[in-house]
Amino acid sequence: MRIAVSGSHHVGKSTLVDSVAEALPGYTTVEEPYYLLEEEGYESADPPTLEDFEAQLERSLEAIEEGGRNVLFDRCPADVLAYLSTLDPELDIAPAMEQVREAMRTLDFVVFVPIEDRVALPEHEDADYRRAVNERLRELLEELDVEVVTVAGDVRTRVDLVLARIGTR
Repeated sequence: MRIAVSGSHHVGKSTLVDSVAEALPGYTTVEEPYYLLEEEGYESADPPTLEDFEAQLERSLEAIEEGGRNVLFDRCPADVLAYLSTLDPELDIAPAMEQVREAMRTLDFVVFVPIEDRVALPEHEDADYRRAVNERLRELLEELDVEVVTVAGDVRTRVDLVLARIGTR
């Protein structure tokens, strides 16, 4: 199966990807586009700019295309669109939507990790921005008409929800 784990920052996505991968030894993982770009020498601003998110979107689309079977993606193109449209609400993302929709159709499902109080936000992070990205991403996933499994709870509970969807326990 091809599964993307999606959500705003500091919600436990990477921990979930690693934990599901441990439970499914035949699966590979693909890091989020930010880190893929960083490994390739791209230097993002801190905080990332629109141009940085556009580069991440392109890299995310490439990662989805390059990924094989039995893969867990840390983030997907919808995540990056959520950041882009939250950073600049006037930005017209319509031109990118069809490309994102096509890429998302190659996934079996998306695991959405919403904000929960159990995962603390570092003090230097903007909680309002994180909430806005969370809500925008939820809207985009619905608009993209992909199967979404929303997880909550501790890591074990989240893993169990993903494994139940896959049909493996």
